[in-house]
Parts: sequence; structure tokens; C-alpha cells
Amino acid sequence: MPREQARRSWTWARRLLVVFGAVVILAGLVGAATLGPILLRPNAYKAVTSIETQPAFHDPALLAQAWGLPVAERYRQRPYEYQSNPSFCGPASVANLLRSLGVDFSQADVIRGTEFQPWFGILVNGLTLDELADLIRRRLDRPVHIVRDLSLTAFREAMKGSNDPSKRLIVNFHRGPLFSRGAGHFSPLLGYLPDRDLVFVGDVNGDYKPFLVSTERLWQAATTIDGTSGKARGLLIIDPVLPSP
Repeated sequence: MPREQARRSWTWARRLLVVFGAVVILAGLVGAATLGPILLRPNAYKAVTSIETQPAFHDPALLAQAWGLPVAERYRQRPYEYQSNPSFCGPASVANLLRSLGVDFSQADVIRGTEFQPWFGILVNGLTLDELADLIRRRLDRPVHIVRDLSLTAFREAMKGSNDPSKRLIVNFHRGPLFSRGAGHFSPLLGYLPDRDLVFVGDVNGDYKPFLVSTERLWQAATTIDGTSGKARGLLIIDPVLPSP
């Protein structure tokens, strides 16, 4: 009897190993489907000088000034949440936006119960600008304006709006024109320093964290084409009704 039990236990153990192996392989395939095309695609921005070399990028004095801007102050009232993996920049941006309005949502909460469900933790192909707008409308039930193809002058005017506490802005940009590497990305806009023409980007990537960039460089990154949708990237402008401070 003990020998028969041992044989059955070994059989079940082998089956579990097979199932576990299949899950690992499937997860790898999903990850490859998401990141593979990005890693294999030639880097068109290799010659770009990264904004990390610019003095303003993480300048302590300028960052302190930026965190004192009206909208940035709303964001800093709660811990800033960084994306859990490279495909979650959209949900992480929405989670931080909601937190700035006093709604304690995590990035997992943002997509829970929606059609945007990850495979083994990965959102295959991420989200497009239109999809993220739909997600915000569902969670916030407020007007969300999709803004594309702005001139530099119009984009600069929009950046001024990021200091308006009655609004929230999320930018969709390609990292290449900024960092000479990377792919499409979402992050909230936390404010604008008009005297220096610098935008305060609340990067949800924990390796970069919130940074300052010139309006023109961000505009170049936000007017690129999203290969998934075939449309230009751009801005989401949300007009929420803010609760009393």
C-alpha cells in the first residue's frame, strides 16, 4: 500500500510539473508577444541625446519648485504608484490620477472588471490613447478629451492647463525622442514651469520617476505614431469636479 501511494504521489507530482511548465512557457510567449517586437525593432532614436543629460531633468531645486505647483500638490498628497510591469503604464497613470482626486485606487483596481485583462500579468500590446480614455470615462464618469496633432504652440498652451486644479492631463509619448530608447508610454502631467518652459512629467516608471523636460522635446515625443492604433499619440484632458481640499 505505501508503494502504491508513493507511485500515485509521483504521478501527480509529474502532472503538476507538466502543468507548471506549460504555464511558464505560455507566460513567456505572452511576454514575448508584448516585448519581442519592441526589442527586435531597429532603434530609430539611437542618435538622440537623452534628456537625462540635461541639467533640468532631475534638478533638485527645480523639482522642489515643480512639486509646489497646484496640481502636483494634489498628486503628492498620496503615495505615487509606479507601474508593476512595462505594460501597465496606462493603468498606473489612471491610478495616480484618481488618487490625486482622493480616490484610493491601485493600478490593479483600475482594470478590474473591464475588458482590459492581463495575461499572466501582462497587458498584451498595452493600451492605446483611445482605450485609456475609455477606461478613465468608466472609472471617473467625467468628460475625457482626446487631443492629437497639436502644433508646438497649441501644445504649449495645453501644458499651461496642467497647472489648473480643475483639470488633469495624461500624456502619451514615445520614449525614443526623449531618452534615445524605449517605446510608447503614458504618464500624468503634474504641472508646467512657464518661466523655463519646462513640463513636469509624473513618470510612472520607477526607474525614471517624475522629471522635467522642455515643452518642445515632449511635443516631439507626443506627436509620434502609435504602431498599434496607427494614430498619433497625444494628450488626454480630463475635466473632473474636484472634492473640497
